[in-house]
Amino acid sequence: MKGIILFGHGARNPEYIAPFQRIRALVAARQPGVPVEIGFLELTQPPLEASIECLVSRGVRQIKVVPIFFAPGRHVLKDLPELIGHAADRFPAVEFEVAACVGEVEAVIEAMAMHALNA
Repeated sequence: MKGIILFGHGARNPEYIAPFQRIRALVAARQPGVPVEIGFLELTQPPLEASIECLVSRGVRQIKVVPIFFAPGRHVLKDLPELIGHAADRFPAVEFEVAACVGEVEAVIEAMAMHALNA
């Protein structure tokens, strides 16, 4: 079974998680059979490791991590591969894939440009 994790940085503001919850709801509505979790690097619960554990406990054996970042900075290029490496060691039967940062997707760039024009 395949699963998705929406990966974010995390923040002290409790409202930070709201957009992730909206994205998760849209993904779940469009792909009801695909489990979707949210995981964070720091400051916000749940941490990525807990989200991976949750999917694995539900029988997921292919996990796509989608970085909800504008661009691949240190957290995506260094921290995320380290976290995925630890998870792969812990769960050798699970296949991990990291998608492009959401900010690198052309449709997202276009949507942000339209927002800038219409704001």
